[in-house]
Amino acid sequence: MERLNLWAPRVLSLLRIIAALLFMQHGLMKAFHFPAPQPGVPDPLPPMLVTAAWLEIIGGALLVLGLFTRPVAFILSGQMAVAYFLAHASQGFYPGLNGGEPAVLYCFVFLYLVFAGPGEWSLDAQVRKRP
Repeated sequence: MERLNLWAPRVLSLLRIIAALLFMQHGLMKAFHFPAPQPGVPDPLPPMLVTAAWLEIIGGALLVLGLFTRPVAFILSGQMAVAYFLAHASQGFYPGLNGGEPAVLYCFVFLYLVFAGPGEWSLDAQVRKRP
């Protein structure tokens, strides 16, 4: 188990990077239709979804870099909680049935990053190392 403990900060970084890249994809699909338009999203976007798209793109990019990880993750966790309750909860109680599973998962992964930090491979860690 000791070897696994040694890798924990690096695997935390991988979780942060992969989750952020997947999250950014949602913003890119909303704002730029890349790699394709996001299914079920109106075109043109209402202002609330424009805001969500830019939070997903900019916040996701900052998380990929591991820059300002804790405050950005806090904001994005809140965004996903709001998204769940505004877009999914009204369609039924169970996230598996109301399409809200990704929002719940992102919410709690980002909340975990608020407390766990960015991991070893991050700009935040590099800034802390400097004298």
